[in-house]
Amino acid sequence: MDRRQRPALLIIDMVKDNFDEGKHLPITPFARKIIDPINNLIGVFRNEKWPIVFSTDAFRKEDLIFTGRMKPHSLAGTEGAEVIEDFDRRPEDLWLPKPRFSAFFGTDLAPRLKKDKVTLCAVAGIATNVCVLTTVMDAICFNFQAVLLEDCSATWSEEIHGQIVNVYRRNPLYPLLRVCSSIELAADLGVSAPEQRRA
Repeated sequence: MDRRQRPALLIIDMVKDNFDEGKHLPITPFARKIIDPINNLIGVFRNEKWPIVFSTDAFRKEDLIFTGRMKPHSLAGTEGAEVIEDFDRRPEDLWLPKPRFSAFFGTDLAPRLKKDKVTLCAVAGIATNVCVLTTVMDAICFNFQAVLLEDCSATWSEEIHGQIVNVYRRNPLYPLLRVCSSIELAADLGVSAPEQRRA
């Protein structure tokens, strides 16, 4: 990877509804495991003054997506659609609610990143096989290079997460679309590896 890249860290759907223990969501325990690795990477990006974006679902109860198996959640304007408080968020970080799965869909993310001269999107959060993956693919569609961070993303089973990252580890867009760990990303960008902090 070219060390002259200017990356942005996109953190997807780490919202309170997905961490509500009362909902007994299968993704919650896996999502909790990636909080520390994401916070560690936030520290790297903060030190380098690279952009950090929290992109979160902001659905409406009447949305088409809730006419199938999926139940309403992360509704716009509700507490459940807010970013969890476990992250090292700062006022300069961008919080960008999104109406659908990709952080680029129905938002001004792409022009914001272009204005900030970003060339690469490093994508973390949940779920690996839905909102993380659609964001990775849309990053490419908007002419950014993209990295799916395997140790900073999760879904409702380790098996599914592993299948997705293995499919995209070998893809015809490499190295424009890559799967790697946060430590590998830091090395590729020529910066110190994320400090392995624990909450």
